[in-house]
Amino acid sequence: MASPIACPTALTLALLILCAEAEGFASCHAPTLQTKVFKYRIWDMNQKSLYLRNDQLVAGHLQGANAALEEKVFWVPNRSFEHARLPVIMGIQNGTRCLASPAAPQPTLRLEAANITELPRAGEASAPFTFFRSYKDGLWRFESAANPGWFLCTSARAHEPLGLSRHPDATHVLDFYFQLC
Repeated sequence: MASPIACPTALTLALLILCAEAEGFASCHAPTLQTKVFKYRIWDMNQKSLYLRNDQLVAGHLQGANAALEEKVFWVPNRSFEHARLPVIMGIQNGTRCLASPAAPQPTLRLEAANITELPRAGEASAPFTFFRSYKDGLWRFESAANPGWFLCTSARAHEPLGLSRHPDATHVLDFYFQLC
């Protein structure tokens, strides 16, 4: 029987399997040859789904035939940042358009054309694309790595663009549900 050391292909495969983050809870400190992309449905705590309108990601209630407009969120772990904070890079359209929030006194959220699997290799330069996930009571929050204290949010009103906010209030919803596709 060959040992894993004698069979580099088996060792590589074992490392890739160990590093897979099926639900995003496990972390891996070993380098990987590729970045696994995860696909999720995401909606806010008011049951608003994400979709594109006028080249902006908005949240609203989609019913009937409009339900097909819902954008799935693709994400990859970003191992350039502290693993315990669960850093991810999120995008839509198969990970070709990524959520970005460059550092600014009044940060904004935008979509940028970028390859979601290449961004983690940019190290600290990937901060505008990185969000730290936190989980509490069945809900997720996403804090901007480039703008600490600012969280991904939807408007309390339907069919408004996603943005960033410091605190939940009557106009901003910071809590999301995530469902693996």
